Amino acid sequence: MHHILGTVIPGSDTVAAKPSDTRIPQRHRILHVFRAPVGGLFRHVMDLARLQVAAGHAVGIVCDASTGGERGARALAELSACLELGLVRIPMRRNPHRSDWTCLRAVARRADAVGATVLHGHGAKGGAYARLASATAIRAYTPHGGSYNYRPGSALHRTYMAAEAVLARRTDAFLFESEYVAGRHRAFVGGPEQVTRIVHNGIAESEFAPVPLAEDAADLLYVGELREAKGLPYLLEALVRLRAEGRALRLLMVGSGPDSESLRSMVQRLGLSDVAAFEPPQAIRSVLARGRILVVPSLAESLPYVVLEAAAASQPLVATRVGGIPEIFGPAADDLVPSRDAGALAGAIRRVLDEAPDVLNARVRALSESIHQRFSLERMGADVVSGYAAAFQARAERLSVETRKVAQARTA
Repeated sequence: MHHILGTVIPGSDTVAAKPSDTRIPQRHRILHVFRAPVGGLFRHVMDLARLQVAAGHAVGIVCDASTGGERGARALAELSACLELGLVRIPMRRNPHRSDWTCLRAVARRADAVGATVLHGHGAKGGAYARLASATAIRAYTPHGGSYNYRPGSALHRTYMAAEAVLARRTDAFLFESEYVAGRHRAFVGGPEQVTRIVHNGIAESEFAPVPLAEDAADLLYVGELREAKGLPYLLEALVRLRAEGRALRLLMVGSGPDSESLRSMVQRLGLSDVAAFEPPQAIRSVLARGRILVVPSLAESLPYVVLEAAAASQPLVATRVGGIPEIFGPAADDLVPSRDAGALAGAIRRVLDEAPDVLNARVRALSESIHQRFSLERMGADVVSGYAAAFQARAERLSVETRKVAQARTA
């Protein structure tokens, strides 16, 4: 056990190298840095860490100590046994704060202590820490929407993008999880001239097994954070419209977030208290069994896991045409609806409810098969490591050019 910044840290950075180290061309020492152990970002890092450990790389994690709750703590504890570079949890604020300097120094010290050769930052906060903490390790960055999607056109968004432009100069590899976010980067930041990869989130083979529907399943299901960007007020308004047509629909909302109280108040105000229920975050497949139609009313997204997971399991879906969701739907993207439109959302739900079962089943199976072909967990892991390798190669080439210039200047 380690004690770092007063926090008990399971795992050890002194674990002996495994025999599998010889199976890979280059064994990386990878430190993943991110803030909150919740949601899709957390799943992405957890999957990636497991894949990299299985491939023989040494992996460690630095993340926030104040979020994630019991579920996050349990998941990290289970993973920590195989983290050769250990697990460090320190308090991290969501928004910019003077404590960021303390966090940055902690990340830098940890990277130096474990001899990290790759610092991989996830999300805006983790990406900033990873790219500012070291000049010797390869610095990779995976945005997950976040600052790129936050109220474009506002002064705060311009500030975030200005910060991203500065940090871009300290980035060796951009590993975007969707074409959409890569496009936002080009539009708001410019470039990038560095190594760039589109690395779609991947899911496991087991996740393509259909989920048997529970007997008491709600008609509509929402799974995710309870916050403004997820568009839940539009889902509640759509539910009101559908019930006004005489449809006795029930809604289950599973998740947590900063807007939970305002959403509960809205449920009461709309007279939905008896038909709209809230529950805390839970394992996704057990939740999918409790809803007939998954509704994703988001105003902004990157490449949401919940859409991948539900589509893979052949769950009927209604989703908005935002972020990377069209990339997931592929040829079926015409089924998506515009965001911020309760009427369009209600219409899409109505179509699914009224669709002939054989037609609906054929449509959801076709989407599942398309996901199976395009969103492999193994491909995600391989593409990330390929991005690291390209960044090492690009750095070596730059150093070679600089060395030649110095030699030429000395002989001139």
